[in-house]
Amino acid sequence: MTSPRGRTAVGRPAVPAPAAPLAGLTVIDASTLFAGPFAARLLGDFGAEIIKVEQPSGDPLRRFGHAVRDVPLLWKVLSRNKKSVVLDLHEPGDAQRFRRLAAGADALIENFRPGTLERWGLGPEVLAEVNPRLVLARVTAFGQDGPYAHRPGFGTLAEAMSGLAAMSGEPGGPPALPAFPLGDAVAGLHAALAVLIALRARDVIGTGQVADIAITETLIGSLGAQLTVYEHLGLKPERVGNRSNNSAPRGVYRCADDRWVAVSAPAHPVAERVVRLVGRPDLGDEPWFATGVGRAEHRELIDDAIRPWIAARRRDEVMDAFEAAEAAVAPIYEVDDVLADPQFRARGLTVDVPDAELGSVRMPGVPFRLSATPGRIDWAGPPIGAHTEDVCGSVAPARPTAGEAGA
Repeated sequence: MTSPRGRTAVGRPAVPAPAAPLAGLTVIDASTLFAGPFAARLLGDFGAEIIKVEQPSGDPLRRFGHAVRDVPLLWKVLSRNKKSVVLDLHEPGDAQRFRRLAAGADALIENFRPGTLERWGLGPEVLAEVNPRLVLARVTAFGQDGPYAHRPGFGTLAEAMSGLAAMSGEPGGPPALPAFPLGDAVAGLHAALAVLIALRARDVIGTGQVADIAITETLIGSLGAQLTVYEHLGLKPERVGNRSNNSAPRGVYRCADDRWVAVSAPAHPVAERVVRLVGRPDLGDEPWFATGVGRAEHRELIDDAIRPWIAARRRDEVMDAFEAAEAAVAPIYEVDDVLADPQFRARGLTVDVPDAELGSVRMPGVPFRLSATPGRIDWAGPPIGAHTEDVCGSVAPARPTAGEAGA
């Protein structure tokens, strides 16, 4: 859907290729809430044209979280750089418009329950006939097949079923879920990567393909070797709170001014520097201290040395002493601390993004830096349907599918 050099088909100014590595790619985001939209946002940050297709009721994300003047802030952040198009995919006319969009797109991200697109006449076979080069990324809780495929599911269920919740929390306490949609974020990262890999494969095989992304599986695969350890050794992860089963010291500690710091020393030399700093160099001479697992097995002994030393000092004193000793430490931040931190400010962690409804919206910037082709944010999440006329008026009619041709 890229028109002559300098402007995309739906009106987004085309940035020169060195500044927008994904310029020229069109991605339809027909997903809702977090995982699929997060994947599309990552691609949009680097120049892909993102067409956000919403049902008439709008993405439920528009009704999540805090708002300013009834304008949802999470929507503004997660839907930046996207164009909002309203189509009722239950209706044959809008389904045909959707096919026309797909005919000119490079990728489509959706997260309906398996079989939904097929019921609307928009399944993979139909879309492949309309556009053989289309990459279709399907993000669901359990994948496109298997006994759970048709269950409704969200990231929280993946956090529960992956083993993450079972290994999180205090010893003897209940399992703990993360305080933010971790499973969705992990799946979104995997989905964006799957789209890029499939697009690269298209250069080789000449056609698009279906990427089947299960939130449960992406999270399980991100939890390290827990499955392998259990299969070979019969060991299950234990809930150890903020500590670790693999190394020590690792945890959070209260300072004299009632502030907190986090200490982590997975590397042996760093662990030695920590125990020397707190006045217990003898711990570093113990045979078990040489390995992370050995230290983890004696974490109570190590913590008994660290905890009172930190508790007797203000946080700034603790930070200065650890830094002077080249021992790893970090303050436990709240959101205002994040915004005020000089490191984050120096690197431009947040950006002010123009917005037609709120004037501007401050949000996290592009999440990683490329030296030659950096990403950028052109606008915040748009009002519902703001680009329907522009987008749907710019697409060429798709050739009819076999079913339509015989109708």
